[in-house]
Amino acid sequence: MADMMILRERMVAEQIAPRGVSDPRVLEAMREVPRERFVDPEFVDQAYEDRPLPIAEGQTISQPFIVALMAQAAEIKAADRVLEIGSGSGYGAAVLSHLASRVWSIERHPRLARMAGSRIAELGRANVTVLRADGSNGWPPAAPFDAIIVTAGGPVVPEALKQQLGVGGRLIIPLGPYGGVQRLMRITRASAAAWTEEDLGAVQFVPLVIEGGRNGRTPGP
Repeated sequence: MADMMILRERMVAEQIAPRGVSDPRVLEAMREVPRERFVDPEFVDQAYEDRPLPIAEGQTISQPFIVALMAQAAEIKAADRVLEIGSGSGYGAAVLSHLASRVWSIERHPRLARMAGSRIAELGRANVTVLRADGSNGWPPAAPFDAIIVTAGGPVVPEALKQQLGVGGRLIIPLGPYGGVQRLMRITRASAAAWTEEDLGAVQFVPLVIEGGRNGRTPGP
């Protein structure tokens, strides 16, 4: 346990803070969440390397720097209500639970949703709800949200997610063609009918998959 704590401190000091993540609350959350609890047993010794790792259902746990970068970009305050699309192993939601008042995390794979919920519960993070659903539809029962973080990429922003932002809310999402360059975008709801966009740089994520096809497209033959 002590060794893992040392590795977390080193991760923040060497891999995250020097690359522009400066929000002290985000850095503290990255120090607090035990990433080794969210990776498969065969990858525990690699838990604090700054790279994605494979998890079940052909998905990945994002590299720590990207998790921290997205959390900082979302500008989450302690009273905020946050929606995460793509629970994966649950690591991102666990980090967000240290920043927000309430976190809803949606996962389309039943097995991953169960695993993420169990891991987060074992850590005592009672402000997180993991849901099995189509993330592109958001979660209307809990909207509006102060921030929405999407951990998979696609060519377009699901309209439902834009509409479920409160005014002033921030949507962090990778956008770009499948197999091509993706850009991490921050979309802020400026008013009831207007949004602004900021490009935060190049990223690479697994595809955003929804019921019936990728990001709203029906799969080809």
